[in-house]
Amino acid sequence: MSMFRLRAVTGSRYLRRFLHGGAANRDHVLEQLGVCSGEDQVLEVVGKNKAKLTVNHVGCAIGMLWHFQKEKPQMLRTVELVKSHPEFLTLRVLAENKIELMDDVMLVDMLYNVLRLNVEPYDSLAQQLVSEAWLRLYRFPMPSLSKFAVCLSDQHLQHSPPMGQITDILDQKLSSIDDARVLTTLMVSVSSLVSPHLRDKLINKADHLLDTMDPSHYNNPRRMVQFLRNIKYSYRPLLEKCNHILLRNVPHLNAENISIIMGLYQSMQFNNCDFRLAAKQRLMELVDSSADPFSFTKLFVALGPMAGEDTKERLESTALLMAEDLNAQQALAVAETLEEIQCRNLNLIQKIASVVHKNLHVYKPMEIARITQALILLHYQSPELFTKLRNILVQFLLDSVYPYEVTMLTRVLSMLPSPRLDEGVISRVEAVLPQCNLNDLNTFAMAVAKWVRNDPSYRHSTPSKYVRLLQTLNRCGHERLRKADRLDLVLEELKYMSGEWFEEMLLEETMVTLQRLEDQISWTNVPEMALFLTRTNHLCTPLMDRIASVAMENINKIHYSATYATLLPFAVLNYDPPRVDELFEICIQRVIPHISSFDPHLLVLLAYALAVADCFPEDLVREIFNVNFLAKLDSQLETLPDALNKRIRLRLMELNRAVCLECPESQVPWFHERYCLQLQKKGNGSISPVQQQIHKMLGEVLGGINCARVALLTTYFYTVDFECVLDRHHQAVAYSEQSQLQISEDGKVRWGSDSVGKDRSEVPPGAQRVAVDFLDSKSFCKNSRHMKGEAMMRKRHLEILGYHVVQIPHFEWNSMELSTQDAWKEYLRKKIFTGLPEAPRC
Repeated sequence: MSMFRLRAVTGSRYLRRFLHGGAANRDHVLEQLGVCSGEDQVLEVVGKNKAKLTVNHVGCAIGMLWHFQKEKPQMLRTVELVKSHPEFLTLRVLAENKIELMDDVMLVDMLYNVLRLNVEPYDSLAQQLVSEAWLRLYRFPMPSLSKFAVCLSDQHLQHSPPMGQITDILDQKLSSIDDARVLTTLMVSVSSLVSPHLRDKLINKADHLLDTMDPSHYNNPRRMVQFLRNIKYSYRPLLEKCNHILLRNVPHLNAENISIIMGLYQSMQFNNCDFRLAAKQRLMELVDSSADPFSFTKLFVALGPMAGEDTKERLESTALLMAEDLNAQQALAVAETLEEIQCRNLNLIQKIASVVHKNLHVYKPMEIARITQALILLHYQSPELFTKLRNILVQFLLDSVYPYEVTMLTRVLSMLPSPRLDEGVISRVEAVLPQCNLNDLNTFAMAVAKWVRNDPSYRHSTPSKYVRLLQTLNRCGHERLRKADRLDLVLEELKYMSGEWFEEMLLEETMVTLQRLEDQISWTNVPEMALFLTRTNHLCTPLMDRIASVAMENINKIHYSATYATLLPFAVLNYDPPRVDELFEICIQRVIPHISSFDPHLLVLLAYALAVADCFPEDLVREIFNVNFLAKLDSQLETLPDALNKRIRLRLMELNRAVCLECPESQVPWFHERYCLQLQKKGNGSISPVQQQIHKMLGEVLGGINCARVALLTTYFYTVDFECVLDRHHQAVAYSEQSQLQISEDGKVRWGSDSVGKDRSEVPPGAQRVAVDFLDSKSFCKNSRHMKGEAMMRKRHLEILGYHVVQIPHFEWNSMELSTQDAWKEYLRKKIFTGLPEAPRC
């Protein structure tokens, strides 16, 4: 039996390195270690042989201690017991005394193992090992260099001089690395120090090694995705190659691995349909076996957001039963998932909040912020808990020296009700502002806006402390933009910018900066630039012309899936650059060969954007309006977040409507009748005061209030603000009382019998239906009176339905020229009757 155990355990490389001598060189201590089957036995051998322990014995013993721990499930590990054992202290002292005797491999292994056994980074052993390793850095073999880089990362030394030297060594020796594990571990470790040049070299090398490595080693592509996430670079060819390998491994992944991968994908906005469907199926298979807090938490986090209602209820029931057994980190993970799935199970929320409450003392600053945010968004009611959370947030904020931490703490603090803000908080925020990026500054601005609104003295004037803070914010924002010299960094900071402060204070300066840096627009950042212009609704023709030019010159370098982002501003903002037809044709030709590789939801979004631009590629229409495609889309939508799910379904309906109206030759059926009726029932059925005013004026212009119908639903479910019918002599035709919609005093519309358009009465021969639409600011670009694409598409469609379309822009209706009743009526009269066919003479 002893020999059997010896053979089994010596499979560990910690013993293989030492048990290689013949009978004449027998090492009795190593032989005793070799028959150990657990930590207690290893420590017992150490205790009996203290005086005999050599550097090899110490290295072997510590390696075996971590090896035994690693083999256990997470919940069964006893690291703290091992760490507190007297003989482990003996090993630590001996290791520190024998550091100079360790060879390079043993030195790095020792550091790695003691950190895994929870020896603190500030412990003298860990510090001495790091110092000695730094001295030997340039002679390490690449596997040891890779492991040492992991140790530095574990100690939050990603920006340290040793990590800088590791980055330099990696750059020099990259061509010699042929082990994907070594390469990907180094990539993740040095990601914060990588230059664009080294980034490209690493990506090319990683791409090559993916083709030669064992595809079952799924951690290699996972680390490549993690590298791309860390450097905030969504390089689609490598991302999709990694996804292909990860997809093949899904049947062998556990919930933790799936959760990690999906978290990486989510942070990169990579919603791969095939992976999500496969992951959901695998997670469903793991439900019954996830019976302990560790595995269940991982399953709940990964499956909860994708699950159907029945599965969600089952998961919530299990979480309720297991809540008391969750540790602090597990309770945090469950709370955030409950918020993500918009859980309304009050008992479960109460239980999780109770576990969180008991563990407040163990959470770190960012964790406290995440907990507070989750509980607020879950509408949890507990003044006592929120008071404690607020006090902890304030204390962490006052103590923090990290801008990203102060930003997060401030944002969450502003979500809590508070009658008065501490001066210390304002001072702390003011101190970090010069170090903040644009996105952080925007976060602070939104927090200050909330504080101002909640301050009791705000009714009289804005308190000076906030005025000072806003002035500092404005100055820092403008200075950062004026000093910016790298377009990619600016676009990264602008990625999630929104809100009043940005639009009012920084948007114009941002456009000036982007135009100053427009020579840096390249095929790599065209999609990001295009998305920013779309999101801000800002029509900047020089930038859009540059985007079009770069896209046409480099279309084969731009990933086919990025054509959606590239074309989006031209469709949404209704702008035609020079050679616009060529731009759209080139992008469409880039898409068509890869049409079957698109994620279904992205293909729908692309087709809709093209439809807005009055472009309907036959291959694209045929691919989408296909039973198999629609079935796959349905399956994918079940796995997507609720907001994205609703958006895609709406876009599919609008695309279906556009194809039916503008491409009848494609013979695509209209299959959204029931969907539109459901949307109609959920609508609030109210009109604005301006629309009520226009309705009244129309009545006076047309000869009676019953000559204009309000909020009419047309065929294909467009809602027309007002409809009137003019006979062949341009006289308004009155509607019957049954079909006339009534407006209550609060603006609510009471629907008549003719509200869905399909049963509309025929108009008299020679008569003309007129649709009158009020266009608010959403129909125009932010910085001009240029009408956006969707308003133009709506006009096209209403004209196809037989309407003479009258559009009333908000800036015309609310202008100084139209400040009297007579001026408004004359304006409506000209709008309605101009452009109609000339009335026949009697």
